[in-house]
Amino acid sequence: MTEPDILNRLLGDIPDQSRTPRTGAPTTEGVANSLAVQALLRCWLREARAPVAHAGDTLRIPLQVAGVTVAADVRYRSPTGWHRFGPARFPSGVNVDATVLAALLAAEANSHGSPSDLVEQVIDSTRRLDRYVRARAATPNGDPESPFLVAEQALVAGHPLHPTPKSRPGLSDVDELGAAPELRGAAPLHWFAVDRTLIRHGSATGTSALDLIASLAPPGVHQPAGTALVPAHFRQARSLLARADVQDLIGDGRVYDLGPGGPAWSSTSSVRTLYRADARLMLKLSLGVRITNSRREHLIPELIRGAEAYRLVEAGLGRLLSAEHPRFRILGDPAWAAVPLPTEDPAGQVALAVSLRDNPFGPDARVACVAGLVAERPDLHDQRSALTVLIEGLAIGRPAAAVAVEWVRRYVDEVIAPVAWLHGVHGLGLEAHQQNTLVTLDPAGWPVGGWYRDNQGYYLSPTRAGVLRALVPGLGVDSDATNPDDVIDERVTYYVGVNNLLGLIGAIGSAGLAEENVLLRAAVAALESHRYGFINTLLDAPELPCKANLLTRVAGLDELIGPVETQSVYVRIPNPLWEVRR
Repeated sequence: MTEPDILNRLLGDIPDQSRTPRTGAPTTEGVANSLAVQALLRCWLREARAPVAHAGDTLRIPLQVAGVTVAADVRYRSPTGWHRFGPARFPSGVNVDATVLAALLAAEANSHGSPSDLVEQVIDSTRRLDRYVRARAATPNGDPESPFLVAEQALVAGHPLHPTPKSRPGLSDVDELGAAPELRGAAPLHWFAVDRTLIRHGSATGTSALDLIASLAPPGVHQPAGTALVPAHFRQARSLLARADVQDLIGDGRVYDLGPGGPAWSSTSSVRTLYRADARLMLKLSLGVRITNSRREHLIPELIRGAEAYRLVEAGLGRLLSAEHPRFRILGDPAWAAVPLPTEDPAGQVALAVSLRDNPFGPDARVACVAGLVAERPDLHDQRSALTVLIEGLAIGRPAAAVAVEWVRRYVDEVIAPVAWLHGVHGLGLEAHQQNTLVTLDPAGWPVGGWYRDNQGYYLSPTRAGVLRALVPGLGVDSDATNPDDVIDERVTYYVGVNNLLGLIGAIGSAGLAEENVLLRAAVAALESHRYGFINTLLDAPELPCKANLLTRVAGLDELIGPVETQSVYVRIPNPLWEVRR
């Protein structure tokens, strides 16, 4: 079968223009395609446990279903998976773009299914990335002044080990102007006044969630008697107003559409969490858009979970944590409100819902999302990540590799160790991947503390969380936060060990600042001082659990739906920390 025949069979239901290379394409389109190809190759190599050639050699991936081989020159070989490649190509020398590569890999991973969903999402992700790079290149000095928001909006290329990091089906180009952090999106909230009997809400503070929400409303907003204010993301509001059940509630006088109002709120790295430097709260809103693997609308148990975690910290966990790790904190989600609509499954996602999050990060706070620090920056002329800039600045007068080693060691002490202590000592697993982790930086750029944030990612051990349950009776019941120990161990080992720590090391190594094996040895030395929970696995296990983003996407799984054990596909990968110890 010839290469065109293979492509016609695999891509028969994808529009031709989506996969046909355009001559004279803008440079940014080539950059976006290259980044997408890199991510797909990394995902496949990790999830299929395929061997990677050394730098300077040629990688060859035989694909049995299609009967072809895809090759690419290896420009950087990474022990942690942050490889870099030249263009992918067929044996004939014809380049393989991201769309074709996605179809080939999806067919290989799932020979009995259709590759069309993955392919469509790769097309969507790549198109959006092209737009982001072009927009950022046109306004290189347009970043906000808040360091916190700069890092939140720095993930232009997205997760380097996800096949569709910027896929957002259903979010229009116009919507993105106000919603996309890559475009520095900001927009006012859309306000509804809702009959109080329709609202479920909770607060772990002395102030009602509805009163906290009202304190954020623009002055003079009309609030009919018997109602309370509930905000919505502007894009979600339009979706809600198109629903028949919402229009029925408006017609009955139980919901009032008050429209947009107040100052603009900026989109952060999760898209649906909104920030204002002058507001004491952030808002995490339901947004009916599938971002990467999941539709981002709140579930009632996860809303309860955020407030429960806040109550737990206030009841004593915060004091215990501060005594052991005084510079690490859990960012609170103290209150929430949701309006389950008549046609919605009470156990499912709620389209009009908000979690209220503390905001201690004013315009001068030197706190940064870790994913934003390590992010590739194809929109910048020198393409250096913020972390590369920090380390190179610290390295004036000394070797960059030595600075990188010290930065990693301090990061382990300040950020990784507290999460391991919570897991190992108190049976509390935190889903502390890079996007959920914030690092506090001193004026020079060294890590001097950290934060965990999320209202979803708390896992309570059924056997080791006795102290926590004594602090908050009934902990984990309504929030559905208790999970089997083996599931918790798998999740935190991946999120904190693989995604967070190994991802940081891969980013530094692939930027050419230090050899990864040197950084891995530095991490091992630091981890040895904190042998709690999953750190034992990181140091002693030849293999580590790893979420398979490509296989999860091929399987069509939504990671927010269903039992934790089956929300995503996990594989085993070689452990580079164990390798350097050996």
